[in-house]
Amino acid sequence: MPDTGQQKVLVVNAGSSSVKYRLLSMAPERTLAGGLFENIGAAGSRLVQRVGDDAAPSVHELPARDHRAALAHIGAALRATHLLADGERLTAIGHRVVHGGETFAAPTRIDAAVLERIRALSTLAPLHNPANVLGIEVCLAAFPQVPQVAVFDTAFHQTMPPVAFRYALPEDWYQHYGVRRYGFHGSSHRYVAGRAALHLGRPLESLNLISLHLGNGASACAIRAGRSVDTSMGFTPLEGLVMGTRSGDIDPAIPLYVQGAAGLERAEVERLLNQESGLRGLAGTNDLRELLARDAAGDASATAALELYTYRIRKYIGAYLAALGRADALVFTGGVGENASEVRLRTCAGLEGFGIVLDAQANRAAGGEIAEIGRPEAGVRVLVIRTDEELQIAREALAVAMA
Repeated sequence: MPDTGQQKVLVVNAGSSSVKYRLLSMAPERTLAGGLFENIGAAGSRLVQRVGDDAAPSVHELPARDHRAALAHIGAALRATHLLADGERLTAIGHRVVHGGETFAAPTRIDAAVLERIRALSTLAPLHNPANVLGIEVCLAAFPQVPQVAVFDTAFHQTMPPVAFRYALPEDWYQHYGVRRYGFHGSSHRYVAGRAALHLGRPLESLNLISLHLGNGASACAIRAGRSVDTSMGFTPLEGLVMGTRSGDIDPAIPLYVQGAAGLERAEVERLLNQESGLRGLAGTNDLRELLARDAAGDASATAALELYTYRIRKYIGAYLAALGRADALVFTGGVGENASEVRLRTCAGLEGFGIVLDAQANRAAGGEIAEIGRPEAGVRVLVIRTDEELQIAREALAVAMA
């Protein structure tokens, strides 16, 4: 086994026109460098890289007609810092893959057969898996001797029982088309569950948790003994909570009705549900900071949007309290969950009867990696935990590579 002091893991998250990356040293765990190559294949493509946790980012305008060129630039930038002399010094490369379907319930070392199965799942995630596959292909060619591991957003939720993941739809839809609840944000929910257990000083296996990943995309998760037993996102990330631009739960007849009434094409309906709904549809913006400022100034549409947004979260908390039977802690995470104290306050309002009582001062002051914002004597601990999906991916990739 290699010296743990030399273990370095590169985490790659390839999108359709960007590659996000992070290089970590795993003993002790720390970020060596990270960044984003954006606008791949377009004018203005550039690399934004930060070395260490506190350094200011450096910006490099670099031509990149495809992901291969972008990853070559990323490799050159890492080598220039002397943090990555060559591919052989990497212990593993962890790839974020959005959809693992029912095929992948755990992080998996990538070979040709695994890559083809990930590619086949592109029908379930046509906007994400093809880009993930492309990033894997480029890294396999660039670092052929380095173990490469796929870590799936959906894998954490493969522990859900059928009563949670099945829809009341024709059996044939499930058997032949894979229509079921898959859930997403799995790396985030898994990370904060483990971090909550450490903070509470209890084994994860003894805890019931409700995790709220709130950002432009948002999901809730019911976690029993470290295992997801229900989650709000479904067959796609469109289901569940109200989000920045996604509708969340709606009557499925609505898009069919509007498509016919307005004479819309299917693609336009999908665009409206995913990009023009949610908070943007309700109040014209998906920026929570703007909505909160407008609400404070008396803007009725902003106030109504925030009330609907937090009401939906509160409903899911109630549902998951019922599903779990009890909760030891409620966890807020994600960009909104970590930073918007007013959203946390409104979400928890009225839940006092369930043992969820915020400490107003602690809620306003919350910051750092973890903060406790509830009144512990009320029964349910309320935590704000800074998520770290890349670190979770790195941990899982390292475990597979060293197995």
